Amino acid sequence: MFRSEFVVSQSLMDLPQLSVISNPKWLILSIQPLHRANRLERGDTLKPRDTQLTFDSGTFLANAGLGRRIVELEPKETFFSQGDLADAVFYLQRGRAKLTVVAQNGKEATITLLSDGDFVGEESLASIPGMRLATASAVNSCVALKITRDEMTRVMHDEPAFADFFLKFMLTRSMRTQADLVDQLFNSSEKRLARILLLMAEFGKPGERDTFIPPISQETLAEMIGTTRSRVSFFMNRFRNLGYISYNGRIQVNKSLLNVVLLDQLPGHNSQKPLLPAIGSILKPVIPIVKTFLKPVIPLVEAVKRKLSDAAAD
Repeated sequence: MFRSEFVVSQSLMDLPQLSVISNPKWLILSIQPLHRANRLERGDTLKPRDTQLTFDSGTFLANAGLGRRIVELEPKETFFSQGDLADAVFYLQRGRAKLTVVAQNGKEATITLLSDGDFVGEESLASIPGMRLATASAVNSCVALKITRDEMTRVMHDEPAFADFFLKFMLTRSMRTQADLVDQLFNSSEKRLARILLLMAEFGKPGERDTFIPPISQETLAEMIGTTRSRVSFFMNRFRNLGYISYNGRIQVNKSLLNVVLLDQLPGHNSQKPLLPAIGSILKPVIPIVKTFLKPVIPLVEAVKRKLSDAAAD
C-alpha cells in the first residue's frame, strides 16, 4: 500500500482544482475545474484511502482456495479413517456425519454425530501431528471443505477473527463432550436415548429446526447410549405410544420429548425402576399362606428373643 503523504504547495494552489483518485498502490492526480471554494489550501495533505479488507470467516469456509478444496461424499463414505495420518481439518458445509471408534476386538462405538457448521479432524492441529483416533463417515450426502494443516495453522495465526471463531467452536465441543460423559454416567438408557434424539433433531439451537432426524439404525443408537438394540426398540415404541416421536418414513421428534430429559417426566413408572405395585399385587394372595406356615415358628422365635434379652440384662 502507498503510505506517503503529499503537502500541497503554493504552485498547486494556483490550479483550478486538484482531485485524488485512490488506487490500492498509486495515487493519481487529475485536474478538474470546480468552484473556487473547493480549492486546496496551504498545508492540506493528501492521504491514500485505506483499502485493507476485513477477513470474513464465512467466506473463507464457503469457498475453495489455496490449501483448501471442496469435497462431496455419499452416505457411508469416509472423510478419514482411524489410523490415517492427521494432515487436514474438515468443515462440514452440508449434511450429517458421525465419528466412530473400533476397538481391537472389532467392537465399534459411535462417539458423536456431526451436522453442518461443525469441524472434524481438529486433532491434526496438534504440535506433533499423529494418527487419526477415530473414523469420520457421512450419514447422508455431505459437502465439506478440506483444509490442510498448514493452511489452517496459517489462517489462525494471521486472522484473529477466524481464531476466535474456531476457539468458540472448540469450547462448545468441549462442553458437549462433558455433557455426554455426565449423561453416560448418571442417566438411564431411556433418558440417554431421548437426549440423543433431541440432539439429532437440533432442539435448542436458534431458529426454526427440522424435527426429522437423518436415517439412523437402532444398532447405531444402541452403540451411542451403551445398551442393546432390543432395549432401543422397546424405548422407541414406548416414545411413539406416548406421542413423543412419530414414524412416517422418517423419525420425527416432538418437543414433548424434552420433558423426559429436562423434567424426567414419564407417565406412570420409569421402565428401569422396580415395579413395586405390580410385585405387591402378585404377592398379595401368597402372604396368608406364608403366615400359616410360619405360625408355629413364631412362639419359638419370641422365646429365643426373651432368653437373649434376659442374658443381656444379667
